[in-house]
Parts: sequence; structure tokens; C-alpha cells
Amino acid sequence: MGLNKKTVDDISVKGKRVLVRCDFNVPMKGTEITDINRLVAALPTIKKLVADGGKVILCSHLGKVKTEEDKKTKSLAPVAKKLSELLGQPVTFAPDPEVVGENARKAVASMADGDVVLLENTRFRPEETKNGDAFSEDLASLADVFVNDAFGTAHRAHCSNVGVTKYIKGDCVVGYLMEKEINFLGNAVENPVRPFVAILGGAKVADKLNVISNLLDKCDTLIIGGGMAYTFLKAQGKEIGISMLDESKIDYCKEMMEKAKKMGKKLLLPLDANTIKAFPDPIDAPIETVLVDTDQMPADREGADIGPKTQELYARTVSEAKTVVWNGPMGIFENPTLAAGTLAVAKAMAESDATTIIGGGDSAAAVNQMGLGDKMSHISTGGGASLEFLEGKELPGVAAADDKE
Repeated sequence: MGLNKKTVDDISVKGKRVLVRCDFNVPMKGTEITDINRLVAALPTIKKLVADGGKVILCSHLGKVKTEEDKKTKSLAPVAKKLSELLGQPVTFAPDPEVVGENARKAVASMADGDVVLLENTRFRPEETKNGDAFSEDLASLADVFVNDAFGTAHRAHCSNVGVTKYIKGDCVVGYLMEKEINFLGNAVENPVRPFVAILGGAKVADKLNVISNLLDKCDTLIIGGGMAYTFLKAQGKEIGISMLDESKIDYCKEMMEKAKKMGKKLLLPLDANTIKAFPDPIDAPIETVLVDTDQMPADREGADIGPKTQELYARTVSEAKTVVWNGPMGIFENPTLAAGTLAVAKAMAESDATTIIGGGDSAAAVNQMGLGDKMSHISTGGGASLEFLEGKELPGVAAADDKE
């Protein structure tokens, strides 16, 4: 999977109209943006294109748009306002219900080199998610060059990241954020510096089937935590009480443990667990826990976090690694009482001098919540996209960009 894509550094954009697909799918409360991480992550590419004298036309989706009602709450207008502040220059918003309409065409026609325009939410057009030609052509008609910097949607083939590339006459390249994701996630898995340790957590085995199998092929040690660990423990013949179980995946877990053994890989499972009587409600409510070894699980309790012995084993394994990829928490980390396992793994990664990569989603949220984000080599901006990358799949949004000669 040698991913050698043309980037914004390989092209000249002076005086050209550049359509940039960003990931501005930010969490909102009313018209307030509650987390600006994704906007900040997009700045380096935008600033580079502005500095090079491109006419920069930004586009992104925001949330799901199913009804006319959704359009009232899913406009990108607040993003334009926030981006203007972050960039330190005006970002002209083009409010067209059909995204590429009169306002967009007018705004683009009057651009000077270095100006920035933001189009309306690409999902206001129903063809966006179906990769329909009409909308792809509309988007392409605004620009000479296309830059994809939205890794979060790279695993989906939509008009604004894949379809548009069929109609753009000039270069189709990736931005800095996309380049960083490809380099870290792609290369960590394909040519890791060893020992390579992969850590998988989260609730269900079913969500991670292909990831487990692909990472076992690539890594030296696979660490399993979170709810999914209990199906593995059950597959070893252990009693797991009322812990989370993917009944239909017990044979699959046996197969994976067999595979690890055959290939001489280590597959580590929890030795002890903090158990609870029932799931906390609300999720961060105070809760009583009982620590047990995983081969002595009481019938009426469920495992909700890895215990101290497991934390110690997992942290030691991380400290001996040269490359670590982590996707999925070790327990119900949203509850302060049940966050210790996830924190122990995050700390071990933060203190390690290995290349440390967090594969988006809940692990990224956990690491940022714990204030350890800046200690990691790379935190992926795409949950689903990073999982598919770790499965070894080709991502449509990456494939659509031009290869370097």
C-alpha cells in the first residue's frame, strides 16, 4: 500500500481557483461551535494556499441532512465566522440552498488571489452522499484545482471528495492533514519500526473483526481491552458473569487466538477487571466497583474496566514498543471511576518515545480529555476512516487523488 500522493507542495496555485474539501463536521450547540479542533487542523493547508496566491474555495459537510428542518440547524455560516477569526482574514460565506448557486458563483467570480470563500453544507444536496454526477460537476465548475484535506470522510465516496475529481481539469491533490494521516496510519501499519504493538478496545468484537485480523498479520503484540475482551475470555472457557458478550463471535475469537499462536504473536487479554452490578446511569454517576481476577468473575457482575495487574502488563508492553497504534478505550472511560485503565494506557503512550498513533473516535476523545493529546505522535481526525485504514482497505477519498509521478 505505497501511498505516494501529490500534495499541496507539488502544485502551483497562483491565480487559480482551488476547491478544498475540509472536514468542518464540528459539534454544535445551537449556532455555537463547541469544539474547534477540526477547524484548527484545517488551517495549515488553507494558509499555504492563501500564501501561494490561490483563490481558496472551501467546502465541507456538517452532520446528517435528511429534512428541510435539518437545513435550519446545519448551515456552515457559524463556521465561516469562526474561520475568519482563526485565519485572521475574512471568509466569505455563500449561502445557497443548492450549495453551488447564484451566491457561490458571484462570490467566486469576484475573488482576488488569496481570498477565501466557504460554500454551504455539501449535504444540502441529496446527491452528495450518492456521489451523483450533477452535483460533482457543479462543484468542479467553480475550480481549476482540487485539494482533499478531509480524512474524516475519506472512507466514503461522495461528490465533494471523489465525484468532483472526475470533472476537475487540473490537479487533484491532498492537503497537509490528509498527507499526515496517510503517512502515520498507512506507514505505521505497512512498515512499522518494531516491536509494533496494537491496542484494541471498545465495546464490540463485531465492529473490529477485520481490524483484529489485519493487525495480527502486521503487529508483534496485540492488546485487547474494553467490552470486546470478554468475548475473547469466554472463548478461552472463562466465566464472564453479565459482561458484554458477542455470542456469535466466540468461534472467531478462538480462531484469532489460534492464528496468533501459529504466527508467534502475543495476544494479551485482561488478567483482572473492575466489575459493576449494572451500567452507570447517567454514565458519569458515582458507582461501586469490585476488583476480581478474570478467571474468577462472579455470575452477577460485569467487567467495566481493566484492573491494576492488567494496567501494569499493558503499560509495560507499551513501554517496550517502538510503534504503538491504539483504537478503542479499555473501559467505560466516561465514568471517572472506570477510566483508570484507559488512563494507564494513555499515560504509558505519552511517556514512551515510540511513534504513538491514536486511531480517532473514542480513544482520541479520551486522550484529549486527559490532557495527553500533545504527547502523542499523531491523533487521527477520522474514526471510521482510520479503522478502515487499519483494516488495510483502500480509502476512496485517498485513491481519488493524483499519484506522484
